[in-house]
Formats: sequence, structure tokens, C-alpha cells
Amino acid sequence: MPEFVRLAAHPLRWRLLTELAVGDLRVRELMALVEAPQNLVSYHLRLLREGGLVAVTRSSFDGRDSYYRLDLDRCAQALADAGAALHPALRRAATPPPSPDGRQRWPRLAVLFVCTGNSARSPIAEALLRHHTTGGVTVTSAGSRPKARVHPHAVQVLRERYGIDIAGRQPRHLDTLRGRRFDYVITLCDRAREVCPGFGDHARRVHWSIPDPATAGRSEQDSPAAFGHATADIDARVRHLLPVLAQTPEAHS
Repeated sequence: MPEFVRLAAHPLRWRLLTELAVGDLRVRELMALVEAPQNLVSYHLRLLREGGLVAVTRSSFDGRDSYYRLDLDRCAQALADAGAALHPALRRAATPPPSPDGRQRWPRLAVLFVCTGNSARSPIAEALLRHHTTGGVTVTSAGSRPKARVHPHAVQVLRERYGIDIAGRQPRHLDTLRGRRFDYVITLCDRAREVCPGFGDHARRVHWSIPDPATAGRSEQDSPAAFGHATADIDARVRHLLPVLAQTPEAHS
């Protein structure tokens, strides 16, 4: 039996995978969602980690806590391998969702990305989602404690890898968005998640636990590599968000 089928066939593990497909979560949050005790949830999370489907990162807000995330690219490859194991005709290329072209019509949605400084992670996510939807989705980003400027490595990596220029963008405070309506509020920072205000019951809250690339490197030489890694992670998550947005019904006032 293919490893993915063996792992995903268990009802509780399937529930865990389903919940983590939405966003990154802590053990206690998963316990509440799947209604199972900690020892059971931790046991099955360990099996999913050993199978390479789930990864874990230490929380930057509370170092005693951790966030679990689903590796969607790894799941796609595992699904393709499982199909091929049954019959060669069932093999599918496991590639991330393609970026839509300008002809695709997107629902009228508003997405907000949030991190602490609004100088790296959230403006990168904002730029990439706007890029992949060719402006078809309204995208904004802000910070709980915005920095004075966007980090130069964020500007550099977007320009070099995607041809996107955010050099003229200025970080903004979350307070400037009070009263705005958003369909999705996505936090990319563990600290920002704890202080991000509510934007109404209609807003879907999602968390992506992504380490701050500005503090990840121990030297100036490490910093560009950290930004490259963070940007690739954010881009993968944004591309996996695209089909979710495409199927989201528009809210009617």
C-alpha cells in the first residue's frame, strides 16, 4: 500500500490533514477541531511528520509552542505516486496550481496580509497575490508595529525573481484599516496573530507561520538567502490559495 494512502486513510489523520490544509495550527487548536486528546493528536501528528506530509516550526511568539503546517506540494506528489501505483494511466504531474492568466475572472474579494513590521513577509505576500491574480483580487497588507521602510532584501528578491517592484511602498499600520471589509485576513507572523484585530464575522482568518527573514540570518551573507527561502515559501502558499479564492462566493451586502 502506498505510504500516502496508509497515512491518510486513518480517520483522525485525515481530519488533521483537512484542518491543516486551511492554515497552520497549534496542537491545542487541532485538539479542539478534531475533538481528540493531546496524546492522540500528538501521536498522529508524529506519524504525519515522519511521512513528510506535515512539518513543524517553533512559534516566534511563544518559544514553548509550535505550529504545524501541511506540505501541499509533498501531498500532491504523494497522491500522484499513489495513483501510479494502482495503474500507470492514473499518474498525474504533481505541480503547484498554475498562475492564472489575465483572462480569468476572479470573485470580488478583498484579502489582507498581516505581519509585525509590514516590511517583509506581508508586503511580499501582497505583491505575489496581486501578481498571480493580475490585479483581479483586492490585496492589502499592514503591520501591528510597522517599520519605517520595506526591507531592501524584500525589494530585491521580488524584483529579481518575479519582476515585481515594491521599492516605493511604505509600511502601514493595522489601525489605518479599521472599518474596512476583508474576506480573508491572513497572518504571516506568530506575534501579529496574537494582536490582529477582528474584521467582522465574515472575514476568514488564516495563519501562515513564517519566520521573519530579517532576523533569520546570523550575518549579512545569510540574510539574502533567508529572504529567498521565505519568499519561495510565501509564493507556494499564495499559489495554493488561488483555487480557494477562485471558489469563494462573493459576499453580498
